[in-house]
Amino acid sequence: MDNWQKVFTNNQQHKAEIVKAVLEENDISAVVVSKKDSLYQLGNYEVYVSSENVLSAVKMINDDIHFE
Repeated sequence: MDNWQKVFTNNQQHKAEIVKAVLEENDISAVVVSKKDSLYQLGNYEVYVSSENVLSAVKMINDDIHFE
C-alpha cells in the first residue's frame, strides 16, 4: 500500500463501507482498513485510495456523502 493514501476515517465500520461503495461506484478503487484493537474495540476504520485518485476521492466524499 505504498501508493495508497487515507481519505476517510471513522469509528463506525458501516460509514467507512458506505464511503468505499460510493467511491467504487464512481470507478475509484478503495479499501477499508480496520485500525480497531480486537480486545477493546478502540480505534477507527480508514478508507484508502491510490494516490492518483486522492483529489477526486476527497472531493466526492466532501460533496456527495453526508452522515447525520
